[in-house]
Amino acid sequence: MQAPSNNPAEPPDKSGDEEKIGLMALISTVFAAGLGVQSSKNRARDFQQGRAGVFIAAGIIATLLFIGSIFLIVQLVLKGTGN
Repeated sequence: MQAPSNNPAEPPDKSGDEEKIGLMALISTVFAAGLGVQSSKNRARDFQQGRAGVFIAAGIIATLLFIGSIFLIVQLVLKGTGN
């Protein structure tokens, strides 16, 4: 991996050495965004390293899982009460 150049006229090296956001970082980002508590440091990391489509898909999946779990809990409670 090359050290970044101090020459501002040179563009940054985009040779494929860019770091990708890992699965755990993606999950924590989506969870924090859902709660509205994302730190500015993590938000900056996400905008620099992540792709919008991945975050959108993860957000949709997390929302569907949340709705499904609420539905399941309600169904279990109603079944337990005999209604």
